[in-house]
Amino acid sequence: MPEFHKAERDGRLLVVTIDRPAVMNAIHPTASREMAETWDAFERDDELWVAIVTGAGDKAFCAGNDLKAQAAGGRPDTPPSGFGGITARYEMVKPVIAAVNGVAMGGGFEIALACDVIVASERAVFALPEPRVGMAALAGGVHRLPRQIGLKNAMGMLLTGRRVDAREGHRLGFVNEVVPPAELMPTARRWAAEILECAPLSVRATKEAAMLGLDAPSLRAAAETRYEQQMKLVKSEDWVEGPLAFAQKRKPDWKGK
Repeated sequence: MPEFHKAERDGRLLVVTIDRPAVMNAIHPTASREMAETWDAFERDDELWVAIVTGAGDKAFCAGNDLKAQAAGGRPDTPPSGFGGITARYEMVKPVIAAVNGVAMGGGFEIALACDVIVASERAVFALPEPRVGMAALAGGVHRLPRQIGLKNAMGMLLTGRRVDAREGHRLGFVNEVVPPAELMPTARRWAAEILECAPLSVRATKEAAMLGLDAPSLRAAAETRYEQQMKLVKSEDWVEGPLAFAQKRKPDWKGK
């Protein structure tokens, strides 16, 4: 069983909970490696289609890197898949929702930015404060934030390390929805349920094309690229099932193959 996080299956959904509330769910390399194994298993498992990641307790999603563990001489190596086992998982095509229940600082914010949807409690606070402690947000934050909210808005956060509450995060565009604390997980599960209503291969093809298309030199180049998940989709049973279910006025029976 994992020591530093929980992983719970609920049908097609996996809920991952960072479980170090005594240190605001800060993550050290051992916790990252442990979480990497869970994300590896999620990617391999054909029965799991969507994931939610959140933090234990009501104070913190993740306070970022466990600096006390680092100062005490903890092992410095982070897994190839990045902080929390997810920030460098660039080719993951299954969707992940961040349910941010409190503080999301540094690497914690970077975990949320690596997710596809962010649902935030009204208590959530976001920041990349690394420059204030002589570091930099190098687990993807300095690159993801400008892509998600524009350069000037991002630089205003990156260069100052300032804190942004959930409402401002929603206004800036990196938070999808803000809800009262008691409604956070039900809302994240609602987002997951809405994704699960869609064909899983369609979802994956959409995510892959959207993400990889950002690297294309032009809109035309992005649109004309043939993506791996797109090829799987058009050859799948679900490619036939969707139009058939529509014509028969029934709910589709997605197989994910």
